[in-house]
Amino acid sequence: MSHVTARGAARAHDKSLHELSIAQAILDRVAVEMRRHGGARPSAVGIRLGEISGVDREALAFGFEALVKDTAWEKLLLDVDYCRRRHHCAACAREFAVLDFDTACPYCGALNTALISGDELDIAYIEVEEA
Repeated sequence: MSHVTARGAARAHDKSLHELSIAQAILDRVAVEMRRHGGARPSAVGIRLGEISGVDREALAFGFEALVKDTAWEKLLLDVDYCRRRHHCAACAREFAVLDFDTACPYCGALNTALISGDELDIAYIEVEEA
């Protein structure tokens, strides 16, 4: 038997609302761009989503689909480019993927590394249907 606590259910609900609000913000931005381009019809929106952005990509996709369902944009595709967490080493100047939250350089062992990707949450492009 499994149990869901009220606190656990509240966290799951808050998480879903977080992704839903991000999906709505993406759609709002698409609407602004379509107005700027004479009411063109969007066919796809591409986003870059970082591994440590704090956004669940499945929940975001679900929220996006729920928001466009039964609207003029029902066929609008959400293309997610998932960006892995990468760091740059100040000592040896190499870049590397971070695994299991270990940010030490795997090449030289230095601890002075800096995040260069993995926290993205950006709209990369909006594709528009031909008139």
